[in-house]
Formats: sequence, structure tokens, C-alpha cells
Amino acid sequence: MNSPKENPEKVGSLVDEMQVNLIETSENSQNSEENPTFEKLKNKQAWIKRMRLKFSVRPEFEITQNILHPDGSLNQDYFRPSKGSIPQIQRKWSDKERVLLIKGIEKYGIGHYKEISDEFLPDWSAQDLRVKTMRLIGRQNLQLYKEWKGDENAIKIEYEKNKNIGLKTGMWKAGTLVYDDNGVVLKMIQEMSGDSKKRKRNGQDNLEGEEEIEID
Repeated sequence: MNSPKENPEKVGSLVDEMQVNLIETSENSQNSEENPTFEKLKNKQAWIKRMRLKFSVRPEFEITQNILHPDGSLNQDYFRPSKGSIPQIQRKWSDKERVLLIKGIEKYGIGHYKEISDEFLPDWSAQDLRVKTMRLIGRQNLQLYKEWKGDENAIKIEYEKNKNIGLKTGMWKAGTLVYDDNGVVLKMIQEMSGDSKKRKRNGQDNLEGEEEIEID
């Protein structure tokens, strides 16, 4: 079998074949541009540009003069905000905001952050207030506190209770009590909650007993 170097005629044939392939590729490309789908898309783009030029640029509004390029394509630079044009809002959580959050919890209860935001702290989102409540109450998971209401003193008691559990279990992280994988924290919370309810019931029983005593 002869190699192309050994057969000049075959080399020439290969070159001719390559040229034919290039011509066919070029023709196929032109045909693809002339197919109905391409033409439809091209016409649609042209129509969009005409509509932009007709309606987007208004002589009476100077700000619209640079929206488009002369051919109707969008001027992307127009839509990019200039550096420093978007002011950064510096927000600091102060004692005043803290007091307002406590008022909101006392009125609406934990979990109603949107209502608290709307009435007391409109500059802070519901998510912001959820995080602030976690710090305030001293617990990362607030599910067991849902609908819970309390004033500043009640919140302090809950915070100290959560901190105490966290320090005993080693689960006091970044100022909040977090759950452990073994359920030790949750068990202690439930036990403490049960004891608290039991003491409350006993207190009520004692009060009722005192009321029944008649003094001669």
C-alpha cells in the first residue's frame, strides 16, 4: 500500500476532496441562515429593535436617551449601577430596638416576627427578628417557644434557664443553647419545663387552699 508521499496523485486527490468539503460546509452554513426558522428569529429581533426605538426612547425624558444603541440593541452600561450609587444602610441593634422586640414578644408572642416588624421594628425583617429573639431568649431552636409570650423579666428567666442547661451540657454556643445529637439537652428542657409547671400548679393549689380558710 502506497503512502501519500509515495503517490503524488493521491495527495492531489486528497487536497481536492478537502476543498470540496470546505465549499459544502460554507454552503450548508448559508442554507442554515436562510432557513425559515432562522429568518423568523431574525425578523423577530429586528421587530423588537424597532419597537424599542419607537417606544423606549422618549424625547421628553432625558434619562431614556442612553437606554439603546442606534441599532435598537440594549445599552448594557445604562442598566449597571454606578459604583457607590447604592448606599449601604448601617444598622446597629441598640437597647431601644431590644425593648421594642420585647414589647412585640409580649404582645404577639414568639414566632409572629412579621407582626412585630410591622408594628415595632419596620427596619428589621422577620428573619432578623427571629435571630435577635434567639439571642434574647438564649436558645437556637425556638420551636418549643412558639406562641410563648412574656415580659422582660420572664425573658430573663428563660435566658438564664437555657444558659444553665447549656453550661451543664457543654452546649452553650455563641450565646445560645443548641441541641445535642443524643437528646440530652431536649430531655433537660422537658424535665425543667415539667418541674416549672408542677411548681405552678402547686402554687395555685396553695392559693386555693388559703382562700378556703375562714378566719373567725
